[in-house]
Amino acid sequence: MQIQQTLVIIEDDVAFANTVKRRLAKYNFQCHHAIDSNQALLICRQIMPQFILLDMKLADESGLNLIKPLRSLLPKARIILLTGFASIATAVDAIKLGADDYLAKPVDTKTLLAALQNSNEVHEIEIVAEETLSAEQVEWQHIQQVLKFNNGNISATARQLSMHRRTLQRKLQKRPKS
Repeated sequence: MQIQQTLVIIEDDVAFANTVKRRLAKYNFQCHHAIDSNQALLICRQIMPQFILLDMKLADESGLNLIKPLRSLLPKARIILLTGFASIATAVDAIKLGADDYLAKPVDTKTLLAALQNSNEVHEIEIVAEETLSAEQVEWQHIQQVLKFNNGNISATARQLSMHRRTLQRKLQKRPKS
């Protein structure tokens, strides 16, 4: 039997965080969720997790600002920055600040597990037959990211996606099965 490993997901998108929690629970991770920097630091002080998944954009905050305090609190924890808006500049900044890895959303479970187990102190995680994301799931996650970026504004999101507003509304009503 594997030892359960603790992980804190610092993510303001509750639906995305719940999806990651469900996926990683299958691999013996005890997942905790924080939606902002204050809650994240409080939870991390209480449970001292081995792993942290940190979203780059937390409402009006930057996840980059959390890396140094998390690293000083948890020097041996594996910190992985997740972002929907990946760039080389932010990846370099994240690593310089102390993140161990940098992944672009949407991220499949296999990639996430590979990033998590890239530590000498982690027990090997056996990756069982993993479902890859379907095209519909990838599209759904991308639409959710753009919608979040536009603060829920359907018209602005449709314009940014070069899509008719009614088409976007139909897509939003048809959530793909995960």
